[in-house]
Amino acid sequence: MAKNHFRNILLQAVDESLASIGESSKQAIYFHIEKSFRIRKEDIPQNIDVFAEAIKKIFGVGADFLEILIMKRLHEKIKGEFELDNISELKFVEYVNIVQRSIEKTVDQGEFKIR
Repeated sequence: MAKNHFRNILLQAVDESLASIGESSKQAIYFHIEKSFRIRKEDIPQNIDVFAEAIKKIFGVGADFLEILIMKRLHEKIKGEFELDNISELKFVEYVNIVQRSIEKTVDQGEFKIR
């Protein structure tokens, strides 16, 4: 159950972030990631490191913008559920993994609410 909460939250954050560059662009990115990197949209949470590498290959330095946007959206969805020290020093994959562990722990304790 906890993994599904995290999965849904992360997929929403990714989807909203990619939508910021346009709906057709978002669909093209998902298509390219699936065909070139063999990651379906619904499999992104289990393959966050491969997803991060894929967007780096697609966007180059522009991937940093998308990673930051995804982290911001993710943080908005879990805001108030946990605190991180030195958040500015975390890399995208590290941040996502920390959020996942925190959500899973909180859901298992029955305390997490999806925003």
